[in-house]
Amino acid sequence: MKTLYFLFLLLLSIPVMSQQRISGLVTDLKGNPLEVVTIMLYQHGKQVDQQLSDQGRFVFNHLNNDPYQFTATLIGYGKLSGAFSLPKDTLWLKMSETQTALKAVEIVSHTPQVEHKADRTVFNVQNSILASGSNVWDALRKAPGVQTGDQGQVTANSKGATIYVNDKPVQLSGEDLVNYLSSLPSDQVAKIEVISNPSARYDAKGGSIINIITKKPKANGFNGTVNAGYTQASYGSYNAGTTFNYRQDKLNVYGNYGYSDKKIRRPIEGYTIFETPNSYAYWENTRTVVPEIRAHSYQLGADYDLGAGQVIGVLVNGYNADRSSPYNITNPVFNNHRPQADSTLNTHSELGGTTSQYSYNVNYKVKLDSAGKSLNVDLDYVPYRNSAGTYVSTNTVLPDGASYRSFDIYTPSFQNIDIWSGKMDYTYALGNKWNLESGVKYTGIHTDNQFDYYEMGSGKPVYDISRSNHFKYSENTAAAYTSANAHMGKWSIEAGLRAEYTRTTGNAITLDSVNHNNYLKLFPTVSLSYKASDDHQFAFNFNRRIDRPEYKQLNPARAYSSPYSFQQGNPALQPYITTNAEMNYTLKELYTVSASYSGMQGLFSNVNIQDNVQHTSYDTQLNLGYIHDFFLTFLVNLTPAPWWEANFTLSGFYRQQGTDFLTSYYTSHNWATELSATQSFVLSKTAGLKAELQTYYRSPINQGVLYVASNNDISIGFSKTVLHNKGSVKLNCSDILNGNPYRLSNNYLDQHNGMRVGNDTRSISVSFSYRFGKKIEASRKRNTATEEEKRRVN
Repeated sequence: MKTLYFLFLLLLSIPVMSQQRISGLVTDLKGNPLEVVTIMLYQHGKQVDQQLSDQGRFVFNHLNNDPYQFTATLIGYGKLSGAFSLPKDTLWLKMSETQTALKAVEIVSHTPQVEHKADRTVFNVQNSILASGSNVWDALRKAPGVQTGDQGQVTANSKGATIYVNDKPVQLSGEDLVNYLSSLPSDQVAKIEVISNPSARYDAKGGSIINIITKKPKANGFNGTVNAGYTQASYGSYNAGTTFNYRQDKLNVYGNYGYSDKKIRRPIEGYTIFETPNSYAYWENTRTVVPEIRAHSYQLGADYDLGAGQVIGVLVNGYNADRSSPYNITNPVFNNHRPQADSTLNTHSELGGTTSQYSYNVNYKVKLDSAGKSLNVDLDYVPYRNSAGTYVSTNTVLPDGASYRSFDIYTPSFQNIDIWSGKMDYTYALGNKWNLESGVKYTGIHTDNQFDYYEMGSGKPVYDISRSNHFKYSENTAAAYTSANAHMGKWSIEAGLRAEYTRTTGNAITLDSVNHNNYLKLFPTVSLSYKASDDHQFAFNFNRRIDRPEYKQLNPARAYSSPYSFQQGNPALQPYITTNAEMNYTLKELYTVSASYSGMQGLFSNVNIQDNVQHTSYDTQLNLGYIHDFFLTFLVNLTPAPWWEANFTLSGFYRQQGTDFLTSYYTSHNWATELSATQSFVLSKTAGLKAELQTYYRSPINQGVLYVASNNDISIGFSKTVLHNKGSVKLNCSDILNGNPYRLSNNYLDQHNGMRVGNDTRSISVSFSYRFGKKIEASRKRNTATEEEKRRVN
């Protein structure tokens, strides 16, 4: 570590080379600008950069005075080659149409909706009507292999996933994650990358990474977008947003704002059987939760080119939300198999609160030479504040109609989280074939959680210290990594190793209990690919990842939803390790078959524990046993006709699991399948009218001791371009058959319960987006130092 630190200090003293830039325009022979031309830049026989033209314009930065060569290619046009040397202001490239392009048949360059690569699957949201006509949270559900839950759970190919936006992880989780992504219009998103094999540069958190890439046009000037949408499910919801980007000379200023007002209906039906050798009680549970959330998200950033390959930038992100969630619970109680209820518990609850999170980033990057040597430094501070209050009142009604109030409480809570972080990344070339990257990172986290419990039965709040809780948690992580990649003929290789040392302290002040945890973990990554020909490609990936508990899951405070049920965190919860391996083969870039393995040891999971004597149940998190998943996946991309594109995914997997839960050890073996199909149709090219149909099915599966029933989704959407192709209108009908409720049951030892949760996903929505101003050069992608920590905030 000292050697690496010394190396970075040494680099800071290296004088940087004089570097310049050149802009260009690529047109046809008549002077009409050409879109999406691929311009490759070479120097000394090695590719050094690549650009896609946007309205004919392109820019290459950080050049030196040595000669350069370039090529320009576009389907339907002849390949163009040339050379230049600096100083030179602009390049004007004129391309000639080929004889094939002059025929009556029109040739169109088109990016498929789904692309399968060696280490990731790319879902091009801007080519999907259903995904781009709503918000980012809804768009995630349309991505191949991605599943979402109403409480912010996100999985990719049955593994936990970390959400990134433009290579920067989103530092929110749970309902805050749902609310934040719901405030971002999906019309601003270009693509979603599902990265199954993240390199060592990424934090080791999560089984996979889902990277959301926003649209970024190029060239000097000012531009922006505006978006608005309305969705009708059980209730109406709407969202709106805007972006802007301005670049002039050495200064680039950019920002965005999003707002959502969302109200949904979530009916929940459940049951619990409390059974002992001497008694039997059947409790029904019926409730309808109606959350209403108003969320704002915003960003403002600036980059300044200092010259000589140096750029300094500042970035501020913000998120604010207020929420309310009233509901009523009806609990009829049937004792000893009697057909009539012995009593009924009627519970009314009011939940409300506000959340704010800001992140402040300072970034410095310098390119040390034209071969790719660079140094990047990030400093971050992230404050998170959450305040909430819950009122719960229960009346017990007897068969004769008599009633009495048995439970009346108010529980305010406060959570403050502060994150400080810094990281440094150094990239350099080793010879002509190998590129190396190394970096270090340090993160300090402190959380302060206050939970107060007040009895309200007397009409006045009475503080109960025995049920209140004050919990503090601190976590410090030091990380270092190195990785190398090379292209050698038909082979490509990347290998890396990341080390993370973590020290945690959980202090339950009210309970007078302290938990310490220190651990050092190593995370290797390997990626191999072999391109036998343009038609046959092979790849192998291996990595090791870690899942750490969210801060909320460590807090031992009890959050009551009724007199007989509550949720409680576990300060002794331990992280768990996931090992992943995958092999895949791609034929003609159309057909892919993948075989993979994922093994989780000591995983933590949410469990419900019944007390059959006291008739209570509570949810908590425990480290359980293991899961071994074996996957076989087939992916097909077809274009049956010029107006018809189809993508199909069929995945089958075999799961082995063992769980040490309560007084027994549980094992199971089962099969499950997932099938998804997306078909896109051009109904009228001249009118700019398109349609899309998406279907999805997942079979039942066992998750630990829980049985999770199947679900399905059928959705259809239409889009039309307007206002000279600068605007678009979309109409989407989602989950037409209402096949997305979450249904589960548990029959393990003396634990017998189940529930059905409606997700209110059957809806119809309309959205509008419009681009204005000149298109500009993309704002810099910046991966700040605290991304993974912010994601764990709830």
